[in-house]
Amino acid sequence: MIRLAFQFCGEALGVLNGNRTRSLLTVLGLIIGVGAVIAIEILGSGLSGAVTGILGSLNDRSFVMFPNARQADITKAAFRIGDIQRAKAAVPNIAVAMPAGGTRRVVDIGHVHARLTVSADSDISFIDTPLVYGRTISGDDVAVSAHVAVLGDNGYQRLFPSGGDPVGTSIRVGERRFVVIGVRAKPTSGIIPISFGGDVFIPYTTYTHDYIRSSPLFFARFIVADPSKIGETEVAVVTYFKALKTSRSDYGTFDRKSFTATMDGIFSVMTGVVALIGAVSLLVAGIGIMNIMLVSVTERTREIGVRKAIGATRMQILTQFFIEALLLSAIGCGIGLVIGLLIGGLINRFVLISLSGVIAPIPWLQSVAIAVIFATVVTLFFGTYPAYRASRLDPIEALRYE
Repeated sequence: MIRLAFQFCGEALGVLNGNRTRSLLTVLGLIIGVGAVIAIEILGSGLSGAVTGILGSLNDRSFVMFPNARQADITKAAFRIGDIQRAKAAVPNIAVAMPAGGTRRVVDIGHVHARLTVSADSDISFIDTPLVYGRTISGDDVAVSAHVAVLGDNGYQRLFPSGGDPVGTSIRVGERRFVVIGVRAKPTSGIIPISFGGDVFIPYTTYTHDYIRSSPLFFARFIVADPSKIGETEVAVVTYFKALKTSRSDYGTFDRKSFTATMDGIFSVMTGVVALIGAVSLLVAGIGIMNIMLVSVTERTREIGVRKAIGATRMQILTQFFIEALLLSAIGCGIGLVIGLLIGGLINRFVLISLSGVIAPIPWLQSVAIAVIFATVVTLFFGTYPAYRASRLDPIEALRYE
């Protein structure tokens, strides 16, 4: 039986090779459909991985609250530092509440001067970038409003171009002096430089005392005790600030998990739309394969009659034409698989990775599975009927066919 199957494969390949142009045009829709679906599948995974990687330095326990830009007068939604602290006391699950954003200041060390962004941070940091030198801000630093600073990678490169361990060095930020206690590693980034927080991180109590005082704020950062309840905590904080204001102010929030989930949803919709397009191509390709197989049966009617006359069974005839349809589907899906992997892989490698600096794994297994499923569906739905029709031909009538 295996030997006979190989014989049928050889004959089918000979038939397809003898009609190469017709065979290629027949499977063109299948090539386009499979290639498009696989390419978008790879790009969806690459985009999702890039977003996750870029936001990877953000702590899962933190979120930012801000006035909604769509409201009539955004200035009326501004709040004070005291409002943030009262929200911390009023809303459960908040471990830290502090101003978000930063202030630009000239930072000096010796003869080196750089204009950098100074941001507030806590002993529970809102970013997870590891340290290269020193330590992070401690609870004691926050409690006493210590003048200590942790440098981001950009701040470190600007202030210490020659490198080395800067821990213990005194820097001047505006009119105030700070002691460097740590340096954070360079965040993941590609062509588009993306960083969160700023260049110089200081205790949020010090930041409030030195740079905020009673100034109005538009951004606040909260760090929660239980990250599994971050969604309900965000709702509670927004509700609190809406009730605090009498001007019908509206607020929004941002956190890593919800943003990543939103982007994953968008990529899923994109993949679904392309899958629908691929399904249409699959239908068109299947109809084309059925048509060409029916034409092949008609052209080879006399051959079928001869085979049956010398002893070929209906099952053997059915298998012969079924294998021919299977080879057409397999060739189309195989070419589509290669094209999809090539296009998706190249865009992922030279565009997404270059922009984000994050390498997302290519879904090889899923891509191969798509190609195999497409080939199987086309063969079963559109290759079975022509093969069945060939097997049911009457040998005497077939021999008379001209």
